Amino acid sequence: MRTWILAATLLLAATAAQAEKIRDLASIAGVRPNQLVGYGLVVGLDGSGDQTTQTPFTVQSVINMLGNLGIQVPNGNNLQLKNVAAVTVTATLPAFSRPGQPLDVTVSSIGNAKSLRGGTLVLSPLKGADGQIYAMAQGNVVVAGAGAAAGGSSTQINQLATGRIPAGATVERAVQNALGQGEFVQLELLQTDFTTASRVVGAINGALGPVSAALDGRVIQVRAPFDNNQRVAFISRLENIDVNTPEAAPKVIINARTGSVVMNQAVTVEPCAISHGSLTVTIAANNQISQPNPLGTGVTAGVQNADINIQEDGGGVVRLPKASNLRDVVRALNAVGATPQDLLAILQAMKAAGSLKAQLEII
Repeated sequence: MRTWILAATLLLAATAAQAEKIRDLASIAGVRPNQLVGYGLVVGLDGSGDQTTQTPFTVQSVINMLGNLGIQVPNGNNLQLKNVAAVTVTATLPAFSRPGQPLDVTVSSIGNAKSLRGGTLVLSPLKGADGQIYAMAQGNVVVAGAGAAAGGSSTQINQLATGRIPAGATVERAVQNALGQGEFVQLELLQTDFTTASRVVGAINGALGPVSAALDGRVIQVRAPFDNNQRVAFISRLENIDVNTPEAAPKVIINARTGSVVMNQAVTVEPCAISHGSLTVTIAANNQISQPNPLGTGVTAGVQNADINIQEDGGGVVRLPKASNLRDVVRALNAVGATPQDLLAILQAMKAAGSLKAQLEII
């Protein structure tokens, strides 16, 4: 019997502990992507390009491009270009990228082009935050949308002013990183937490020996081999170490724009009473036409009549009992009969009164 009790206790303890791998909790310092941006021209559009009278930079870009190709455009010509659109080109340069590696790029109109469908991006340099060119982009734009217009009516599916070019850019310059330099590598936790940092250090030292130390609640320093091949294998082993993470802190996330409310399992509610009411505003419009008498000198005019009524619904007092799990919290809040938008004010009031035992975050 004691053996079964001990086994059940160990099973419950293992279930309660949340084991996650280090690669899910932290990233390696210096191993990060970089954003690239450039300016270019999409040509070959079927009359859906920029209106050049309103976007003079498109004409200037075409003149500069033709000049670089050895074609001189006479001064004073009023170019009417309907098949060209000025665009921004963006891409993400992954870590450890090397020259010749292809990248996917996103092309977005910055003028008043109606559609980029069927267009081709002309050779465009992509620069990093330091102003250096790291890739060159060119290719046919793929637009995941459709549109049609006839007789003054039009319809559209998805966005036509943005498209992608799969493997449309080629890396021209590699980004240097410090992964293979120095005696240490640093782990950066995705979220600052001293308990998690301490447990990560304990798990690493338990698996690899005394090679790590926490610098603060986010950065962990790990001694690694100098040889690059051995360092890669060491980091691979390091990323797969299991860590028993602490229970998540109670938190309620409120989206003030959409009215969405999300809470985790650790949220609890102390006993409280809530009185919820609402205002109903009703506006009834009764538009009439006022006509003058026959052979009169008046004119026919429209008259707008509006009947405005404001009604306040008195909300009853609802007592919320103590709730120790997420299901009870949701059931208690539903008993109030409030909409998601109303919950924003109710949760804030409960937090101020000390009844909501959770961190309230509004995004």
